[in-house]
Amino acid sequence: MGVLALLWGSGFLWIKVALNNGLSPLHITVVRAALGALVLLLLARSARQRLPRRASTWGHLVVAAFFCNALPFLLFGIGEQTVDSGVAGVLNATTPLWSLLIGLAIGTERGLRPVRLGGLLLGFAGTLLIFAPWHRSGLLSWGALALLAAAASYAVAFAYMGRKLTGRGTEPMALSAAQLLAATGLAGLALPAASAPVAADITVTGLLAVAVLGVFGTGLTFYLNYRLIADEGATAASTVGYLLPVVSVALGALVLDEAIGVRVVAGMVVVLVGVALTRRAPAGRAEGPAGRDADDPEVPRPDGAAAPAGPGTGSGRPPGERGRRR
Repeated sequence: MGVLALLWGSGFLWIKVALNNGLSPLHITVVRAALGALVLLLLARSARQRLPRRASTWGHLVVAAFFCNALPFLLFGIGEQTVDSGVAGVLNATTPLWSLLIGLAIGTERGLRPVRLGGLLLGFAGTLLIFAPWHRSGLLSWGALALLAAAASYAVAFAYMGRKLTGRGTEPMALSAAQLLAATGLAGLALPAASAPVAADITVTGLLAVAVLGVFGTGLTFYLNYRLIADEGATAASTVGYLLPVVSVALGALVLDEAIGVRVVAGMVVVLVGVALTRRAPAGRAEGPAGRDADDPEVPRPDGAAAPAGPGTGSGRPPGERGRRR
C-alpha cells in the first residue's frame, strides 16, 4: 500500500519535472499513455489475458480513454504549468465529490442522506478554501480550473465505465491496456496541432521524468492497485486515495521546494474529511465481496482518487472482473 501511494501520488511531481525540462503537456500525455499501455500489455501477456475483440467494446473504450486518460492527462499538464504539483494532487482528490454529483444527476444515487450531503458540501467548501478567490494570493486561475476539470473528467469516465465496460468478460489488465492504447491514439491525433518542443530545451531529466511517470506512475500503479484489491479487499485499497494528496504535497515541498501554505493544508484536510463522509454507508447495509459495501461503487484506480466499479455492480474489483467471477 505504501509503494502504491508513493508511485501514484508522485505522478504530479513527475509531470511538473517534465514540464520544467522542456516537454509540453500534450507530449507528456502521449508518452505517458504509450508507456503505461506497454507495461500493461506485457503484464497482460504474461498473465495470458487477451485484448477485447468486440468492436462495441472498443467503441466504449475510446470514450472511456478520452475522459479517463487523454483529457485529464492533458489537463493536468496544462494546469501544472502554473500551479504547484502538491496543489494538483489535492484538487485531484475531489474526484469522488464529482462522482457523487454525477450519480445524483443520472439517478444512480438516490435518497442522499444528510451525512453524505454534508460531506459533499464540506468537500467543495474545502476546494473553495484552496482557491480563495477573495484573497490576493488565492489560487483561482485557468491552471487551477484545468486541474479541477481533470478531476471532474475522471468522475465522468468512471460513471461511463461502470455502465458500459463493467462485466464484459475481458480481464481487467487487458481491458486497461486496451484503454491506454486507445488513449495513446487519441492523444496522438492531436500532435499535429501542437507546436513541436524545442530539442535544445528537452533535458535528460525531463525524459526520465516522463518515463517514470508512464512506466511506474501509470502502468505499474494499475497492477499494484489490482493486486491490493485482490489481496486485501477494496475497503483496505480505498484508503490509498486519502494518501495521494499527502504524498503529492510532501514531494512537492521536499523535491521542488514548493511552499505549503496553511490555507492549502487546511483546505486539503477539509476536502478529505468531506470525501470520507460522502463514502460512508448507511448502518446495516450488507457488504459485498472484499469487505466493500454492496451498493458503494467507489474503488480506487490509478490516475484518479477513487473510481466506481459501476452502479449496482456489487463488486470491488476492476472492470471485467465481475463477469468472470460469476
